[in-house]
Amino acid sequence: MKREEVEFDSGRERCAAWHYAPEAKASGAAACIVMAHGLGATRDMGLSPFAERFADAGYHALVFDYRYFGDSGGEPRQLLSVRRQLADWAAALRFARGLPGIEKVALWGTSFSGGHVVVAAARDGRVAAVTAQCPMMDGLGAIKKIIDNSGAPFLARVTGHALLDAAHGALGIEPHRVPIVGPPGSMAAMTAPDAEPGFLAIAPSTFRNEMTARLGLTLGLYRPVRYAHRVRCPMLVQICEKDSVASTHAAEKVVRKAGGPAEVIRYPIGHFDIYQGEDRERAARDQLTFFARHLARA
Repeated sequence: MKREEVEFDSGRERCAAWHYAPEAKASGAAACIVMAHGLGATRDMGLSPFAERFADAGYHALVFDYRYFGDSGGEPRQLLSVRRQLADWAAALRFARGLPGIEKVALWGTSFSGGHVVVAAARDGRVAAVTAQCPMMDGLGAIKKIIDNSGAPFLARVTGHALLDAAHGALGIEPHRVPIVGPPGSMAAMTAPDAEPGFLAIAPSTFRNEMTARLGLTLGLYRPVRYAHRVRCPMLVQICEKDSVASTHAAEKVVRKAGGPAEVIRYPIGHFDIYQGEDRERAARDQLTFFARHLARA
């Protein structure tokens, strides 16, 4: 397995990526698994162990940072735009298909990107397989989790920060940012009891714990579950039963409404447990079993 630094254009910006290439050719079709992280997270936050496992099994893997985050370009920094992140997924797909010898492309998403891969696959129509672990499939479900964790007054505070940031955007001035994770009761995008310790456990020292607040105005409108019926390729949804961030009900609904073969695996763990230790290894093994079935040469 070797890893090289690559980049691709998405709109007017440059997205940084790692390309993992297997040392030995897989017995099936040459396939590339395209990967990106969740809300405000970057490629150096616990994705390498998954990508390395895939490369060891004979697959290529492309792990990228969204524009405005990590090593990718774009200003203002830490701007979280669902529309632009989905455009980055489409650009990553094009780049992966252009790699030498690649015949099939699969998508791998986690948390917020677990919803992105459903939308990306539905729009693309040529993806060979999709996996989504601890996925955020419904913004409305995520808002309900916020209320459950912190109460309705907290949601009002989030909306106030979001309106302020939206005003900054309209005026073309420096964005108003809020922390991505924080302790319960603090002003952050994720404040469940396990959010801050779980998130920071996989974060490097260079991690920037902030994002633009304007997502709070549109999160409820982002509902990947509505795209499930358009996903015709095989799909694996991995649900963390003790998830404090994403709606498990919405994830189950995606499996029921999928337009192609879909399967679900449930784990008795929390949202952030799946990135470390034996929980991560079990999730990766299940993903490899799934990919072995659906990325083989016809």
